[in-house]
Amino acid sequence: MIDQRLLRTDPDRIRASQRARGESEQLVDDLVAADERRRSAIAAFESARAEQKELGKQIPKAQGEDKAALLARTKELAETVKRTEAEGKEAEATFSGLFGALPNLVLDQVPVGGEDEGTVLGSYGTPRDFAAEGIEVADHLEIGQRLGAIDVERGAKVSGSRFYYLTGQGAELELALINLAMQTAIRNGFTPMIPPALVRPPAMEGTGFLGQAAQDVYRLEADDLYLVGTAEVPLGAYHSDEILDHDRLPLRYVGYSPCYRREAGSHGKDTRGIFRVHWFDKVEMFVFTDPADAEAEHERLLGFEKDFITALELPFQVLDVASGDLGASAARKYDCYAWIPSQQRYREITSTSNCTTFQARRLNVRSRGEHGTAPVATLNGTLCAVTRVIVALLENHQQADGGVRVPEALRPYLGGRESLVPVR
Repeated sequence: MIDQRLLRTDPDRIRASQRARGESEQLVDDLVAADERRRSAIAAFESARAEQKELGKQIPKAQGEDKAALLARTKELAETVKRTEAEGKEAEATFSGLFGALPNLVLDQVPVGGEDEGTVLGSYGTPRDFAAEGIEVADHLEIGQRLGAIDVERGAKVSGSRFYYLTGQGAELELALINLAMQTAIRNGFTPMIPPALVRPPAMEGTGFLGQAAQDVYRLEADDLYLVGTAEVPLGAYHSDEILDHDRLPLRYVGYSPCYRREAGSHGKDTRGIFRVHWFDKVEMFVFTDPADAEAEHERLLGFEKDFITALELPFQVLDVASGDLGASAARKYDCYAWIPSQQRYREITSTSNCTTFQARRLNVRSRGEHGTAPVATLNGTLCAVTRVIVALLENHQQADGGVRVPEALRPYLGGRESLVPVR
């Protein structure tokens, strides 16, 4: 959530953010009105309670008609206290419901627009000219089947559409990518974590995944638990309801976990292969830091992602995501898009978001420094979404003999082998 004081001091700033997101400004008007009703009810309740207490002191000393009048007034006040307390609770519930639906404030630097209106900040690497090499481009599924690495037919048989098995060299490739990503993050100062993939509602709600993203979440109703769609959720909730020592910031964690997504609204999109699936594994970076350092930390996370993709020798672009395509928690987001030869376009494989203090306020994560306690800022960044990286690797490094060249950075994690070879 945002700082509630902004509703009173600068509601136009919130309205501008809502416009940039393409969302309702009426929500801000409703919040301002609800806040006024809440404060009015609280003031009325406190005034009645104060008078009630004062009369309670006077009654024992009063006699005759004065005492009778005081008792009558006390009876009136009791009804007023009961009524205003109920009105206050109702107003608070209305305000909390509306406030919980308000997304984070978009930073001023974010390009304004919809899904396709982000700004390309840079292009890195050059897509191969397969025609010049005399290679007919195959897509990742054809390559994966040739390598005995991907089995979507049996995945569908066992679990349904958008599920898969990684087999043989495919399984080895995933493990190699995970190990490379984790070791890369550890070298960059991150503490490795294996977080739970099932969380309680406060963790999901606190990180902002039960609002606009709720339709994409799997819920186990019998246990009131959620399957996480990213390690961002359990990592973000790790310090919930805690006060951190300011001198220890930033705290940088990197988590490996399975991720589960319903992919609601993606019917008919990317149905072939493993680019868009219901389950995949991911290595995710997460940072708790001083809000003053959040933007610099965001650039640092982007740098780590760029270095990782570069090490895999993949052509890619960096996109400054437009305001209308931001998640509820993000104030700014960068996406990295790898070149996919079979599609002749760049596709998203990683992202990193600056969530400012939005998640920390919801999760009650604060730090204590010389000026007291205050919410921290949180940031997240995907280092390796395994299936999408596998798609990019297989396609960009495919060879004329049907094999796939292994980038040098990945070879130590594959026993030193230089290529994946066809098995059929």
